[in-house]
Amino acid sequence: MRLTTKSRYGTRLILDLAVNAQKGPVPLGDVSRRQNISLKYLEQLIRKLKRAGLVKSHRGPFGGHMLNKAPESITVGDIVRTLEETTAITDCAERDEKLCGVCNKAGDCLSRWVWIEASKAMFARLDQITIGGLLAGKRGQFAVDRSELDAE
Repeated sequence: MRLTTKSRYGTRLILDLAVNAQKGPVPLGDVSRRQNISLKYLEQLIRKLKRAGLVKSHRGPFGGHMLNKAPESITVGDIVRTLEETTAITDCAERDEKLCGVCNKAGDCLSRWVWIEASKAMFARLDQITIGGLLAGKRGQFAVDRSELDAE
């Protein structure tokens, strides 16, 4: 799975709201200018994030958007799942059926389990990275400990 701009820009949008919403709701126009992302594109993303319960909106002259949850409880995995609408890195990994019908090896593919396991591993990692952790500058806590990999 190649993450699209939806996930990358959606993560930047959520981070911008987390940083700038202490004084109240943040207009998307402000986010658009700060992040250099089209307002139309942000409007598409914000709808999906609202439906998922990650963001809430306020109308009116002082309206805008805010996080609907604490930054510590929003993971990058939540954002990617919401915006990509899948957790599979390949089409064949999206289906539970043995005969997925996606490629010419459907039902006889020995490598399909690799893509299913890779999808699970990627989201397990993304679920460990919270918006709160990123804001606190805790990127180091998300670094891979090479000794753990060597032990396996």
